[in-house]
Amino acid sequence: MDWSRNPRIQKAAELVASGAIIAYPTEAVWGLGCSPFDEQAVYKLLAIKQREVAKGLILVAASMEQIADYIRPLSSAQQQLLAASWPGPVTWLIPDLEQRLPNWIKGKHSSVAMRVSAHPVVAGLCRALGGPIVSTSANPQGKTPAREAWQVRRYFADQVQAITPGVVGRRSKPTEIRDLVTGHLVRPG
Repeated sequence: MDWSRNPRIQKAAELVASGAIIAYPTEAVWGLGCSPFDEQAVYKLLAIKQREVAKGLILVAASMEQIADYIRPLSSAQQQLLAASWPGPVTWLIPDLEQRLPNWIKGKHSSVAMRVSAHPVVAGLCRALGGPIVSTSANPQGKTPAREAWQVRRYFADQVQAITPGVVGRRSKPTEIRDLVTGHLVRPG
């Protein structure tokens, strides 16, 4: 099934494009998302999640083409490493060599966390949107991440403008995070 053609996914993508915050299933938990290029939406998302901007956020995409501007300046070896792990459950900290992404996405970091997701709903949402989306776990800071849509509703009630259809993947832990420059494992998955 091509989730990008689902009317509820298309509506969620329209909402994101207009500055809304939505919830959607990812590989292991429900995520909150908005446009990474809408400063007001990002700060609203951070406020409802009670998350500091300094921590930075993850961007997810449907394909490497959707984030080509950010990976083009990387070495061919780094690009091959990304291609070998994507789509899949590996989030990479990628240096923002051309300073393309704003601090409300990177936080206090010089790199940005990115993943090309293999989750069909995430990929469909990004295809419908035409680019990457912010991805952070659907829970207030310090609470257990939502694994079911009802938990998203309990945490955020009317603070998200849409909850997409779909279910979380089979992973029991969030995706691993690795530093592309050093290769170090930042968060096990």
